[in-house]
Parts: sequence; structure tokens; C-alpha cells
Amino acid sequence: MTLQSETGNGDIFDAVNGSKSQSMKNSEQYNGEVDAVVYKSLHDLEDRAFCDRFKSPPEKVNQPCCLVFHCQRTPIYIGGRYLKYSRNVSQSRWIIDDERMGEASVEEIIGSIVLPICRGDNYKFHAAGREDIDVRMLGSGRPFLMEVQNSRHVPTEVSIEEIEEKINSSEVKLVRVRNLKVVGIQGWALMREGEAEKQKQYAALVWISRPLEDDDGKCISSFTDMHIMQRTPVRVLHRRSPLEREKIIHWMKVERVVGRSQYFMLHLCTQAGTYIKEFVHGDLGRTKPSIGSILGCRAEILQLDVTDVKMDCFN
Repeated sequence: MTLQSETGNGDIFDAVNGSKSQSMKNSEQYNGEVDAVVYKSLHDLEDRAFCDRFKSPPEKVNQPCCLVFHCQRTPIYIGGRYLKYSRNVSQSRWIIDDERMGEASVEEIIGSIVLPICRGDNYKFHAAGREDIDVRMLGSGRPFLMEVQNSRHVPTEVSIEEIEEKINSSEVKLVRVRNLKVVGIQGWALMREGEAEKQKQYAALVWISRPLEDDDGKCISSFTDMHIMQRTPVRVLHRRSPLEREKIIHWMKVERVVGRSQYFMLHLCTQAGTYIKEFVHGDLGRTKPSIGSILGCRAEILQLDVTDVKMDCFN
């Protein structure tokens, strides 16, 4: 193939090919297939097509060039612990058929304060486990990470104090935070390291179908590191795989409710991931043993609180 210049001087392609033949061969030696494809494409290109596509000199530019820069930073992470005092607040935003469940969410309450101060585009909320909407999170709180995307301001210690103050001083005492700090990506590692091994403590108000006897309390308290088997609860089968899991109940103790012979407070410490409600009532035999089967009567859980999440991060 020959390519003639507009002035008719020489064979452009041959000149280029001649001057660069050696470098082309060397390039092919290292770049193989890529250079071979480029060489073949140029070799098969007709002179007219080459001139149509590669103008020399280029056509006149009528408008100035416009160079646009898009700058975006990696996410920043704010870690801490949250406490939830309401039985009508979910952990994350919960919408079913365009209808909000609960009066608010922990995610939105914290995010609505953090995002404006960080001047970010968006946020994601991550927590070490979760509690049901009707379960309070008390004690030292649950570890969480707030991931702020494209933050234009990295909070200082003063900003962190401002975030805590704004959340904790809200007139509606739904959620409180503690030990907030800016952490790097290592915040994920802190959460993951302790999540599988963490223990959780609970306080549950329990009703049984007969009066509680002194021996019942002694019996329940005698169990330590008890292994139980739990099939996926009926109430979550629509969104969880039907599996059977072995969990550990580390310890339990009973506190009587004055003037109520069929009610008692059950305090217990369990392995992470234990379904406490099902451990009390048995879930139609899907959890074995259960408080109901141990006491030989019907047992129902009326209220549940998480009183401690034993993890090292953000203490």
C-alpha cells in the first residue's frame, strides 16, 4: 500500500515504515498481538480512507477546548457505638409497600447529622449485627461504622464532638452515640475481627403458663455453655435460608417480678447470632432446648433488650 502526500512528495507510508521498521520489529517482539493488530489495520487501510480520517494539518477549530476535572475522594469512616431507647425505631430505613415501618431509624438519625458536617454526597451505615425494631439497644451500645462518600470535610475532634452533641441533645430521646472517632479502612477489620466471636447479653421479660417455683430459677441458672440447635425461625423464613445452626448459651439467671408469679426477668449471655425470642418459646420445636422445654410449660417473651455487645472496638 502507498500513501501519497498532498504535495505528491514520496510515499508517506513507506517512509514511515522504513524509518520505523526496526522499532516495529522490536515492538512486535515484546508486544506481540497488539502491535500485529495495529500494523495489519494500517496496512489494509486505503490511501483515501487514511487521508479522510487523519487530516494533516487538522481542520480549523472554531471553538476553544474545554477541559473538565471531576475530583472525588475515597470514603471516610466514622466509628462508634449507638444506643437505641425506643421500641419503634428500626436500625436501618425500613419501607414496605411505600409505607414506613417505625417512627425513625438509627441510620437516618445519625446520618442526618454526619452528612452535612462532612459535606459528603451520601452515606452508608454498617453495624456489628442488628436488633429487631421492638428491641432496645442499651448498655455500652452496638459498634457501628458510618461510611461517608466523597466527603469534602474530614471531621476534626471538634467536629466529632459537635456530631455527638447534636445527636445526644435531641429533644426526642430515641438514639444516643458514644466514643465517635474518625477511623481508616482498618475500622472494617476491627468490626470483623470481633464479630464472629462476640458475645451478647440480654434482659427478657418472660411469661410462663404456671407459677414460677424456686427450683425453676435454680435449674435455669445451672446451665453454662449450653449448646442449642436452632432452625431458621418461622418469622424470618421468607428472607433467610432454611438452615440449622448450633449456638451457645453461656449463662442465664432469673430475676423474679414482685407480685407476678408467672412473670420473671431472664438475664442471659449468648453467642452472636442466637435467636433469643425463639430460645424462649421454642418456635414450634424448631429451637431445642428452649426455656419452655426446660421448664416443661408454655413460655412467651414479652419484651427484650440487648444490654451489652462484648467487642473490643470503639470502647
